[in-house]
Amino acid sequence: MLEITSTPLVIIGILGTVGILLPIISIARKEQGSNTFYAIIAFAALIVSMGYVGYQFLEENVSPSALFAEDVVVDDAFGGFFAIAMLIVALFTTVGSFNYMRKHNSPAVYYSLILLATIGMVLVAYSTDLVMLFVAWELMSIPTYILVGFRKKNPSSNEAALKYFLFGALSSAIIVYGISLAYGLTGSTNIGEVIQGYSTLDPSMLPLALLSVGLFIAGFGFKMGLVPFHQWLPDTYEGAPAPITALLAAATKKAGFAATIRIVILGMVVLHLDWTLALGIIAVMTMTIGNIAAIMQKNISRMLAYSSIAHAGYILIGLAVAPHSSLGLQGSLYQIMNHAVMKGAAFIAIAGIVTTLAVTHIDKLKGLGRRMPVTALGLVIALFALAGIPPLSGFWSKLMLFGSALDAGTAIWWAPWLAIAGVLNSALSLAYYGWLTRKMYFEGETEKRVIEPRSVMAIMIISTVFLVGFGVYPEPLIKFVELATPVLSIGSMP
Repeated sequence: MLEITSTPLVIIGILGTVGILLPIISIARKEQGSNTFYAIIAFAALIVSMGYVGYQFLEENVSPSALFAEDVVVDDAFGGFFAIAMLIVALFTTVGSFNYMRKHNSPAVYYSLILLATIGMVLVAYSTDLVMLFVAWELMSIPTYILVGFRKKNPSSNEAALKYFLFGALSSAIIVYGISLAYGLTGSTNIGEVIQGYSTLDPSMLPLALLSVGLFIAGFGFKMGLVPFHQWLPDTYEGAPAPITALLAAATKKAGFAATIRIVILGMVVLHLDWTLALGIIAVMTMTIGNIAAIMQKNISRMLAYSSIAHAGYILIGLAVAPHSSLGLQGSLYQIMNHAVMKGAAFIAIAGIVTTLAVTHIDKLKGLGRRMPVTALGLVIALFALAGIPPLSGFWSKLMLFGSALDAGTAIWWAPWLAIAGVLNSALSLAYYGWLTRKMYFEGETEKRVIEPRSVMAIMIISTVFLVGFGVYPEPLIKFVELATPVLSIGSMP
């Protein structure tokens, strides 16, 4: 029976209603330029949605994490965890757009698209049916295609949108092909029923089952930015409106991981496939290629785009060792939440720099620590947290990830090498993070302070409190991660 339970329905109701009404209100008012009015409405809708999800956790009304369920979506801690992470990034993007959109037209459409994309992202996390998962995936993707090309008269934005759309359409086709194979083999699109069907499949059909899971990983790997599905990412981040890069890097990637976790479990637990080595190789390639490419960049958006690719590799370490270490999936979820705040804050800082100074070349950031002190400090803290420097929150999630690889060493001999690769890549990332910090604080002589966007400063302060606070006292966030982590067994199915 198709049934949508409370939390996803409430989020759809709030964000969907506001997202549809914003353009209608704009037409009724015959006003296109009142940016603040539409931004406040979108901000309020996101705050209410996140408050509702948080309230469900505080009141303990959320069911334990269930990767599989009989309904098309399930209101569980796993989905709620991802919903909070994505709503945080959507809030960052909305607030970070306050000043940016003052110089652009159609703010109602802009904020409406952000809300509609957020609905899709949240639904991906809650979905337990392949068709619903695909519908949510497209609801997330189509608005972001438009947002990337929102600056219609900018050739770079148009090129970014075209590349993003073409690769996105290809990934959607791959996902649909995987769904068709799963339905053909099992007669169902419910993930739980597909898994049960795969567990009793005739051995001659196992290659097709393996192909379907591989297609899912390839399709979702596009949004996650895994190597070799990452080619679109740097150009898209460079050409997209500055605040939208935060949404792409810190939110849509999380939707890809939410979907992939369910599918990877399908392959590992039910088909008894040893995916660990393959995922481990992809993880090492992704973080190494991402970090090496980032070092060579001169544009700060492209640098952080390749950094985002590298972090997809770190998160994949936990999935690779998940069947052999209870810390694996916990470490991935922990890093996902931290990454949402760290990368979201970093890209919003860039949005503030672009809005105020109209520069993106790293050499033009000399003396930024004196010109925009709050923005520069927030950016540096986010970068150091991404590198995993204590006492910031990013240190603990990386420690858990690398610890899970060491813990899995008793079952798979090469797992500790994942931890070594992760540590070396984290050290490598300090090369460009440190280079950027040096430019901002130790170069430039006569720069004078400029007026920083208040909305960007607010995000820098909030993100700094999060990263430092949960770095000094990580226990509440660790408990939240433990609550959201599903059990990796067929017995976890309802």
